[in-house]
Amino acid sequence: MNKKIIIGLVIGFGLLTVLVLASLNPPASEAITGNQGQSQSQESASKERSAEKIEVAHFHGTQQCVSCITVGKFALETIKNKFPNEFASGKIIFRDINGELPENAALVMKFQARGSSLFVNAIMGGKDNIEEDTTVWRLISDENQYVSYFQNKLKNLLGR
Repeated sequence: MNKKIIIGLVIGFGLLTVLVLASLNPPASEAITGNQGQSQSQESASKERSAEKIEVAHFHGTQQCVSCITVGKFALETIKNKFPNEFASGKIIFRDINGELPENAALVMKFQARGSSLFVNAIMGGKDNIEEDTTVWRLISDENQYVSYFQNKLKNLLGR
């Protein structure tokens, strides 16, 4: 089989997987407003569990579709614009990773990345807490909603 066809099939399968996983998550409006009912004790507990460092990893193939590019672009812009101090100090880092390149195999394994994906690793107590974020895929058509959702997610991980 032609290499381009195989790559296309792999990327297509990855996107299909993301769409299926995204359909299993709660609606974006719930994800965005889900923390509004937190009590004071929950807020103080979250501060105690705040991340020492946050690593955002955008995995993609060599050839990216518009949606894949947008997921990474919006994530990076949110970090740079809403968390400039944390980004400059390295408390929040962003990695744009081509999962098809052999030199990135260790990162693909660490995050268990399949196809195009966005992962957030909240490092707490020196330990990785890696989670794939599939909600962002449903928000790429509305940059303001994406930024609001992702900003709140990072704030919560920082204990704010």
